[in-house]
Amino acid sequence: MTDTISRKTFDQVMVPNYAPGAVIPVRGQGSRVWDQSGKEYIDLAGGIAVTALGHAHPELVKVLSDQAGQLWHLSNVLANEPAIHLAKRLTEITFAERLFFANSGAEANEAAFKLARRYAFDHFGPERNTILSCSNSFHGRTLFTVSVGGQQKYREGFEPVPAGIKHTPFNDIDALEAVFDSSICAFVVEPVQGEGGVTSADPEFLKRARELCDQHRALLVFDEIQTGVGRTGSLYAYMQYGVEPDILTTAKALGNGFPIAAMLTKTTVAQSLKVGTHGSTYGGNPMGCAVANKVLEIINTPDVLKGVASRHALLMEGLREINQRYNVFSDLRGKGLLIGAQVAGQYARNAKGFMAAALAEGVLALVAGPDVLRLAPSLIIPEQDLQEGLQRLERAIAHVVEG
Repeated sequence: MTDTISRKTFDQVMVPNYAPGAVIPVRGQGSRVWDQSGKEYIDLAGGIAVTALGHAHPELVKVLSDQAGQLWHLSNVLANEPAIHLAKRLTEITFAERLFFANSGAEANEAAFKLARRYAFDHFGPERNTILSCSNSFHGRTLFTVSVGGQQKYREGFEPVPAGIKHTPFNDIDALEAVFDSSICAFVVEPVQGEGGVTSADPEFLKRARELCDQHRALLVFDEIQTGVGRTGSLYAYMQYGVEPDILTTAKALGNGFPIAAMLTKTTVAQSLKVGTHGSTYGGNPMGCAVANKVLEIINTPDVLKGVASRHALLMEGLREINQRYNVFSDLRGKGLLIGAQVAGQYARNAKGFMAAALAEGVLALVAGPDVLRLAPSLIIPEQDLQEGLQRLERAIAHVVEG
C-alpha cells in the first residue's frame, strides 16, 4: 500500500512550530523547483540563504555520491580526510587558524559562545562572563543562542534563560561604548542582521566594536551564518568591512543544504577548547565536509563573486521598477543577494501576505520579520530566471494591491 502524502499530513504528524506553505516541492533543478502537482516555481528564497548554488548542482551531486560510496561516518574518535581538507581550505582563505565543525548555525554559535566564556575563564577568571549582542539580532534557537539573540519573542515561554547576557542597539556607537566594561567576554554581531530585517552594519560601528574589544580584551564574534560563503559578494562579509573578528561562525550555504557548520578562530583563542570541553557527534562528518569543500571551490572564484554584484544590481533595479508602479516598499536594502524590501503604509506588518501571494504566482520568497520581504536566491541564478521571478513577484504584488 502506498501512503498519500499531502500538506494536510504534515499537520497530522508534525509538532506545530512550523506553518509551511500550501504546496510540497518534490524536485529541484538550478533555481527552479516543482511541487507534487508538477507546478513550477522560481526559487528566490534559497532555503533561507542556503542553496547558494541552486538545486541538484551536478558537481555537488557527484561529490556527495562519490563520498557516500566511500565513508559516511567515523565519529570524532578518529579524524577523516574530508574534514581535514575543509579545515585546511578555510584556514587558507580566511583569517582563521583553527576550526570546529558542527551541524547547524545554532550549534556553531553555541560553540562560539562557549569558547568565548572559556577563553575569558582561562585568562581573566570566572567573573568575566558577559556576552554582549545586539537588539533585534538572531543567533539560533537553542536556549543559549536564543538568549544571546536580541528578540524577546523567541525567548518568551522558555525562561529562565541563561544569565550573563546583555543587549545593545544595533549600529549605535554611543550605546555600545556606554555598555562595554570589564565584565564582557565577547561582543557578537551579524554584519547584516538577517532575521532582524536585512539591516547592514555601519562600517564605523564594526570598527568601533573591534577597538572596544581590543581595549577591554574581549573577543569579537561575527555571526556569518547567513552572510557567509559569497552571499554578500565577498566570501565572508567581514572582508568587505576590513574588520577582522576573533571568532566567526558559518553554516547555511557552506553545505548548500547538506547540514554542516563551522566555527573559525585563531590559535590563541582555540587553545581554550581543550580535549573534552566541547564536541559534536556528527560535526565534521565526511559527507558534509566533502560537499562543503566543493561548494567553496566553486563559490570562491572571481567569476561567481563578481556575478553576485551584477545580480544584486539587476534585482534591485527590478524591485525599484515594481515599487514605482505599486508603491508598496519604503526601503530596499541589503548586500549582494541578501535583499530586504520593507513593506509600508497599509501593507505594514503584512510581509507574509506578499510571500503567500508570491507562492501562488510561482515564486518562492521569504520574510524577515513582519515588515520585510526577503530575497536570497542562488548566487548563480540565471539572469533569465531572475527576470522571470521578478515578473511573477510583480504579479503577486499586484494581486495584493488590487485585492
